[in-house]
Formats: sequence, C-alpha cells, structure tokens
Amino acid sequence: MASKKTDAGYIQRISGPVVEAYLPGARLYDVVKVGNEKLLGEIIKIVGQTSVIQVYEDTSGVMPKEPVVSTGEPLSVELGPGILESIYDGIQRPLKVIEQQAKGVYITRGIEAPALDRTKKWVFKAKAKKGDRVKVGDILGTVQETELIEHRIMAQHEGKLEALDSGSFTVEDEIGKISSEGKIHPVRMMQRWFVRKSRPVSEKFPPVIPLVTGQRVIDTFFPIAKGGTACIPGPFGSGKTVTQQSFAKYSDTKIVVYIGCGERGNEMTDVLTEFPHLIDPNSGKPLMQRTVLIANTSNMPVAAREASVYTGVTIAEYFRDMGYDVALMADSTSRWAEAMREIGGRLEEMPGEEGYPAYLARRLAEFYERAGRVRCNGTEDRYGSVTIIGAVSPPGGDISEPVSQNTLRVTKVFLALDASLAYRRHFPAINWLKSYTLYADGLSDWFAEKVSSDFTSLSKAAMALLQKEAELQEVVQLVGPDALPEKEQAILMVTKMLREDYLQQNAYSDLDARCDIKKQYLMLKLIMHFATLTNNALDTGVQLKKIQDLPARTTIGRMKEIANLADFDKLHRDVEADFASLKK
Repeated sequence: MASKKTDAGYIQRISGPVVEAYLPGARLYDVVKVGNEKLLGEIIKIVGQTSVIQVYEDTSGVMPKEPVVSTGEPLSVELGPGILESIYDGIQRPLKVIEQQAKGVYITRGIEAPALDRTKKWVFKAKAKKGDRVKVGDILGTVQETELIEHRIMAQHEGKLEALDSGSFTVEDEIGKISSEGKIHPVRMMQRWFVRKSRPVSEKFPPVIPLVTGQRVIDTFFPIAKGGTACIPGPFGSGKTVTQQSFAKYSDTKIVVYIGCGERGNEMTDVLTEFPHLIDPNSGKPLMQRTVLIANTSNMPVAAREASVYTGVTIAEYFRDMGYDVALMADSTSRWAEAMREIGGRLEEMPGEEGYPAYLARRLAEFYERAGRVRCNGTEDRYGSVTIIGAVSPPGGDISEPVSQNTLRVTKVFLALDASLAYRRHFPAINWLKSYTLYADGLSDWFAEKVSSDFTSLSKAAMALLQKEAELQEVVQLVGPDALPEKEQAILMVTKMLREDYLQQNAYSDLDARCDIKKQYLMLKLIMHFATLTNNALDTGVQLKKIQDLPARTTIGRMKEIANLADFDKLHRDVEADFASLKK
C-alpha cells in the first residue's frame, strides 16, 4: 500500500470482523492496518473521529487500545505481468507466496505479500517511439506473459513520450518517461487501481455478438452476449460450479477470471487442483495460462469475501482494456450477499428482506453493470469485453429469495439449473422451460450471418415442440401415451430425440463436451428435418410404429460423435432414404 499515512489511532471496540477505532483524519474506504499484527482492513463508516473498519482477517485476540494506522488510499489491486496463472485470496494476496511465508497450510495473520513478483524480470518490447504523443490507454509495448497471452502495457498518462526502452525489467523498474504539463511521469509495467471504481472506456456497445459456450442448450436456446450478464441459480448438487467451469474451458473468450466467493473449502480445492491440469481445447496448452483464480472459501474471513468480487472484476476490466474478451465467473454471489448481511448486522444497520442489507440490490447492480463490450481508451481502435456469469445458491433452491430476485432484475440471461435433471444424469442440467434470455433478438443477425439464416427460426420451432411436450406430459400421466393421437405421439418421439440427442452433452467425450456452433446448427436441422418428414409420412397414412423402427433414429443418436461436418450431408440423405422406403 501507499506510504502516505494519517495520524495513528487506536481500537475502541471489536465485534468480529468489524472494529471501531479512534482515527482522526481518516477517509471513507481507506485501507488501514489494525492492531499489533497489522491486520488489513477498510474504513466503511465514519462518525466524528470514530472510524468503523471491516477487517479482512480473523480478529481473535485483538484488544482495545491496540494501534490503527491508515495507509491513506482505498483498497486497490496491482495490475501488470504476472497476474495470469496466479491464485489469489480475496484481497489479491498470492496464496503460494503466503504458504511459503506461513510455513504451513494455514494462513498466518498479518502476512503482507505483493500481488506481483518484484524480482522476476519480463522481456518488454516497445511499440511506441520516443517523441510520440500518447493518450491514456495507448499500447506502449508488450510482454509475452504466457504462451497464450501477450500482456499489453498501457500508458497511464497523456503527453509526450520522452523515453521508452526495450529490454528485461521487473514490474517496478522504470522503462520510460512521459512529460505532461511540465511534469515528468515515470512509465512502469505495473499500475494500481482502486477496486470499487470501474475503469474508464471510450464507448460502450450494445450486445450483438454471442459468447459461444459450446453448450448446445445455451447457444441454441439461451445465448449469452459478449459483454453481457447471466445468472445460474440452482440448488446444491445441480451443477453450478461444473457449468461455470465448462464456460471457462470451452467459451470463445481469451481470459478467464474465476472467483470462488465463499464456496465450500472442498469444492474450491477441487477447482484449485483441477484447473492447473485442464488443457485449453483451442491451443492444447494448460488452461491456467489464460486464467486468474481468486479463492475465498466459506471459512475465510467474511470481509475479504465481500472484497473478492471487486478484486476479480477489476482484473477482468484490466485485460478488457488490452482488447481481450474476458469471462468472469463469480461462484457464488449468494455467499457474497451473506457476507454483506453479516457485516451489516455487526454494524447494527436496519435489515431489509430476510436480514439482507437494504442496499443489496444496488450492490448487485453495481457489480453486474461493470460488464460490457467496449471500445477501449487510446488512439487505436481496440475492442474488448467483460462477460459476467454469476452463480446463485438460494437456500433450498427457492429462487423467490432476495439474492436471486435482485440478480434476475439486472441480468439478461437466466439459466435455471434443475436438480431433478441432474439426478437423471441429464447434463447440462438446465431446465429449458424455466430459463430465458433477453439477448436473442439482438444476436439473431449474427447467427444469420455467421451460421445460417434459418438458425433462429429452427431454435424457436424446437423450443415450441419442447413446450408442447410439457403440455402433453400432463395428459400422458393421466391416460398414458397410447391414448394420444399419432401426431401428438410423434411430438413426444421428436422431443425425446431433442432432449437425449441434442440437449444432453457428454463431458467425458472430447467430441461432445464442446460443440461447434455450426455443428449445433447441423444437428438441430437434422432433427427438425426428421420431424417434418415424420409429419408428412403420417399425413400419407404411414403408421407411427414404422417410423419409430427406422434406422434413421439410431443414426441421429450417433451424430454427437461426428467430427467432420461434411458427413452431415450423408446423414440427411440416409434419413430421407429411410422415409422414402416407407412409401414402397
């Protein structure tokens, strides 16, 4: 933190992570060091000379009259080469460094560890030249941070570039100078940014490009836009974490920021042990080379949990400003809200619905509003996006509770996970009747141009069949399927194919775990073509039993494992030949 300090104060009162201290000259949101162990905290309320501080570490054993010192600046993160492949806690302390300092698996209180390695040297290649006029956000040069990602060093001041050197430097070394209004500003590869303040952009665009996730149920029926927002509510065991990990691995984004916010320790351990071994399907390199992990488990101090989402979204905005598409996974925002509720209770604030603070809706909106597809600051045209996908863990799976409802108000995609589907081994366990997207109309032009002009109409027709199936199932439960007319029995046959052969995906299959958007179209087109041929055959008097026995149904069931998209033409011909044989 900055060395600028106000007069030291002292602790007056302690209530768990909330500490009241006499601290003259303090400012709201300044970071302070509390007690003899110098525990990090943040001022969240000031009454006269008394500052109310939320402490990011366990306050057991801290006593009144111990010193409190302000650092003079708000909570900030260090941004520069070395962020990728890192695993941080909620306030951007690297867990590997902390483990070495603590000499054990438990974090010792009061440990200070720089987020970026001060000793490692990075090879900087200058792009700008001495004498250039630069604006804030201009790319001065690059560092090859990992094999997958080129880290772009951006100007933090506007003015004339007096010097810029290529070479091998640490993040604190001076690599150049910018003169502005008679002042000389040193250029370094590292910068700091206050986490509660969003980074500025030149322009924000409407969401018209989809985030292709490789999950058929999402891309076809509930597409998410790049720079958009989505929420995944679901009960325990329905697959929220697995769904987000699928997005991280398979979506067409460059950078992944994964925030484990208040999740169970064993679940976060699985993430931390699995992610370093996951292979990026696009490059064959480790997925960690384009990933930042922020781990803040449920047994860590609640104040750091509250800060972790701001830390994550600030890192995401930093990579967005370089011109990258970033996907941010927050798992889960319910735990974040619970941290706010606990701190609000200790502050003796008037509680809102179910004990959550009255400002819950505003905080959630502020977080999700930092998503967006933008034109970055700088002279060059450079575009980036931050897509925020938040998991919500409503108690008992009841989405009428405040966190789910307030999240639904600000997010545009709702992916309703269903425990009953998960128990039937239908994955992804997304209920197609309860989910929705508000991006479909804005993305239809992209699908028409990049995939096919009839992609949107096909997906609407398929969804209409699935909705009709739900109505028919109520009748089937009363009288059985044989009592239905053949045309309605045919709908049940086609929707079973949609559910089992299209919506279900096998995470253990290299070909089916991630499905290309053009393959999705060809698969859906084949099933809907089968449905059309079935209706035509029934109109000519063919019995449904004969259609059910056609080899075409087995052929369609195996299309998930087709690698060559050209083979779908043969599948179409085979299906048509099967139906032609019925007329003979």
